[in-house]
Amino acid sequence: MSELREGFKNKKRIVVKIGSSSINHPESGGMDFSRIELLVRQLCDIHNSGKDVVLVSSGAIAAGKHAIGYGRDRSISHELTLPQKQACAAIGQGRLMNIYEKFFTEYNQLPAQVLMTKDTILNDVNRQNATNTFMALLDMGVIPIVNENDTIATHEIEIGDNDTLSAMVASMTGADLLILLSDIEGLYTDDPNKNPDARFIGEVPAITDEYLEMGKGSTGTGMGTGGMSTKLNAALLATKSGADMVICSSKDLTILSRIIAGEEVGTAFAANKEEGFDLPGFVAQILK
Repeated sequence: MSELREGFKNKKRIVVKIGSSSINHPESGGMDFSRIELLVRQLCDIHNSGKDVVLVSSGAIAAGKHAIGYGRDRSISHELTLPQKQACAAIGQGRLMNIYEKFFTEYNQLPAQVLMTKDTILNDVNRQNATNTFMALLDMGVIPIVNENDTIATHEIEIGDNDTLSAMVASMTGADLLILLSDIEGLYTDDPNKNPDARFIGEVPAITDEYLEMGKGSTGTGMGTGGMSTKLNAALLATKSGADMVICSSKDLTILSRIIAGEEVGTAFAANKEEGFDLPGFVAQILK
């Protein structure tokens, strides 16, 4: 076990990000209750071990699409207009939170909803208020569930990923570990879907231009939207903020407890804390 992996056992505040494709049935677009329940159980176990936990969850737009029939009726185009996406988010966010609330309650855990936009980070007052809220919730033993406020934030829908958002949350909350649950096992030297000779990379001690080049050209799934490039941007943000990060497959959600136990799964990025790191400046640069 490497020194980096060994350190995961002692993490105190963990942010977990999960995408739409990991909590929905690919055949219909409907929510996969079995997987959501397993995710919640894992998070509650981690929380019960004495660690702070924050969940960043996609899925509002997908839940809204399914609720009004876009997911089931194959005669309807899945290429929605921006207002239609915003409307689906408005419909789906409540449904998504209702499911999370149900499962967290079964494990005697209190969740809270936090919706963010780009301005939550870029505006100094908004960022401080959001940070204060996070800290108060974590102090109360609550698990915040974070998502983009897609109904009003057109820019976030166009960016379309919660990888960056989860790194922002990790930075704001002073988290020491960020876990990105994905549809791939981790970082490869090239897109493994296109290049069978692509090699898996288990650990990244520092993010260089060479690593950033590896993520270019990769894309997300049909349901999700974040490719490897966005995950590497998230890794850059998180590690500069002082958090280690892991990209791993969400195929088996028990991987969360295995990561915290120090098992060598996924790609681990070592923290390289940058003193005086300018979070709003970094976010403005990558989202411009």
